[in-house]
Amino acid sequence: MSLAVKGSFMALMPKMASASASVDTDGTSNVEKTMSNENKRHYKPPFKFGMGGVAVGNEFGVVTDKDAYNILEAAWSAGVRYYDVAPWYGLGLAERRYGGFLHNKERSEFILSSKVGKLLKASKTAKNREYYPFSPSPNDVVYDYTAAGVRRSIEDSLQRLGIDSLDMVFVHDISSDNKYLPTDWQEQFEIARKGAFPELTRMREEGLIKGWGLGVNTPEPILRLLEVADPDVCLLASQYSLIDHKNALNQVFPAARAKNVSFVVGSSLNAGFISGSPRYNYGKESYKIPPAFLEKRKKLREVAGNHGVDLRTAALQFSAAPDVAAALVVGVSNEQQILADYTSMQTKIPTEFWAELKSQNLIEQNAPTPS
Repeated sequence: MSLAVKGSFMALMPKMASASASVDTDGTSNVEKTMSNENKRHYKPPFKFGMGGVAVGNEFGVVTDKDAYNILEAAWSAGVRYYDVAPWYGLGLAERRYGGFLHNKERSEFILSSKVGKLLKASKTAKNREYYPFSPSPNDVVYDYTAAGVRRSIEDSLQRLGIDSLDMVFVHDISSDNKYLPTDWQEQFEIARKGAFPELTRMREEGLIKGWGLGVNTPEPILRLLEVADPDVCLLASQYSLIDHKNALNQVFPAARAKNVSFVVGSSLNAGFISGSPRYNYGKESYKIPPAFLEKRKKLREVAGNHGVDLRTAALQFSAAPDVAAALVVGVSNEQQILADYTSMQTKIPTEFWAELKSQNLIEQNAPTPS
């Protein structure tokens, strides 16, 4: 519960106590019902737009420390107040860079999410270049989705970041697309079900974090999580974009909505593909782009051109439109990108553009579009 909500709730307690004699037919008092409803609330990030840490972790190329700081300074100056990082991004590099900038800011002025499941350990024989060839990190990765691993991971992240708390924590990459997992993703999910999930729930109850969920690129783990645990918000990456959104829209979103779970939507440009990148999503074979996606991007560009719309802007706004999309995070490798993306979220797109996308079946008929 946020401090503001908690404060207003406590202010109402005397009035509620005086009404405690009022009992419904099921034997539950008004006070008990109100407290029960408060306990069922799930955390949602208060900022709709955020900056991700993949590119600043040197995923796609070299970003210098100076350039990383300038990117963060530009983001902050533009008004960005939500930042998403992970130990995995640059094997600690992104967290160190974000922390170098954010530790000088008032902690109450921004929110921060990071991830658990991958512990970093410095080693002279680390396979760091295999994972991140552009990162100077000396760290190797040890997968650990246990309760103790979660606590250790958060403590390590806080040290790299130089701050005292995280707002959201995502259990990272327990999904079929992660080829680095030590065993099948379903086996690792079961470890997390018994370890990471209940531990994060305890940490939420203790007030150490505000919310937690999964951070994955495929739908199956999220759907399973909703059946076995009580998450707040999940990082839905590479699953809801102009190119590919049908499954998330019709399967994942209804299941999450029923459990009052929201999403931070990531990779709305499919790792830059929609805006012209020669790759689609992530991984060593991201350059192998399905012909159908290339053809769809071509058609999207044609419609955008006919309406004078910047396709990148449309893609960002589309991914942020669903009611379950609490926030959108974008990857940034230079100052101009974060400023352009932030501006895109304020730009008006004509309704005729969205209507034509639906008339040509380029987006689903039931897909929400920006008003």
